[in-house]
Amino acid sequence: MPLITPSDYRPPAHLWNGHLQTIIPSLFRKVEVPYVRERIETPDDDFLDLDWSFSGVQNEVPGGKRDEIEKENSGLKKRLTILSHGLEGDSRRQYLAGMVRHLTANGFDCLAWHYRSCSGEMNRQARFYHLGETSDLQFVIDYALQKGYQHINLMGFSAGGNITLKYLGERGKDIHPAIEKAVVFSVPLHLTTASRRLEAWDSQIYNKRFNRTLKRKVFQKAAIMPGVIHTEGLQKVRTLRDFDNLFTSRLHGFRDAEDYYQQSSSLQYLDKIAIPTLVVNAKNDPFLSRECFPEELAQQLPNVWMEFPAQGGHCGFAPAGRNTDVYWSEERALRFLKEK
Repeated sequence: MPLITPSDYRPPAHLWNGHLQTIIPSLFRKVEVPYVRERIETPDDDFLDLDWSFSGVQNEVPGGKRDEIEKENSGLKKRLTILSHGLEGDSRRQYLAGMVRHLTANGFDCLAWHYRSCSGEMNRQARFYHLGETSDLQFVIDYALQKGYQHINLMGFSAGGNITLKYLGERGKDIHPAIEKAVVFSVPLHLTTASRRLEAWDSQIYNKRFNRTLKRKVFQKAAIMPGVIHTEGLQKVRTLRDFDNLFTSRLHGFRDAEDYYQQSSSLQYLDKIAIPTLVVNAKNDPFLSRECFPEELAQQLPNVWMEFPAQGGHCGFAPAGRNTDVYWSEERALRFLKEK
């Protein structure tokens, strides 16, 4: 499909660069969503935590009321959006919670699922999650289908965008007919160069943050599984690539970080996607390399639209107007989902 240009996104005047557009919303935007948590057991004796938000439910709901809510909203269970969060994220992050709030206000049920180890409780198995792992997403989709949803959209942010696109490309024309559209934001389409971008001097703050939380999880899991999860050399890790080389790749069956990146990058799967899909990456995103803006490829893909705003940061896209808390990304996603 043609590259969508020019984008109509304009940032607020006080957020004049990609770092401010990334950091300020992340730190200061507060979005409360009345999630209902559900835990489902996986075939390998592990679990995934799902946070549901139903269209038409406006108030906080006790966790034990899920069945009652589903019964009350059975007539609304036609449209569902399944949302995949970013690296070390969760359903409470402002970029995801804001999207859920906007979609539920416009008639969509939402299911924000957590990767293993991201819901606040460590998972059971000797594995975590990674940017090429799509079987858990398939398991969540199958669970939603069993609940009777007939119209499903997929949405992903950053790492979740890569997982979503890879999943769509892997399924290709064999994708379940209930899955109708997908929208992803701030996606590291080419993981090798995106990891190098995070090593640049102006992105060290993000690199350090990811390394801090990832290493903490490894030490926590090693205490639970001594002799199974190894921490040798972990204290010396300084970059995300180092972490993926020492830990992510070895734990999940890759040769090294480069092998992991090459096999998991969603860029190579885009031409196999068979449903209408929108990819939105801001040109000033401090997480993304030049390879994450494949303008020439965008004009050759039959089912993928690409939009590359000059501004927006990473999972930012704050509105220019001060009288709204609806972000441009939320409006853009809803517009795409509603297009015929």
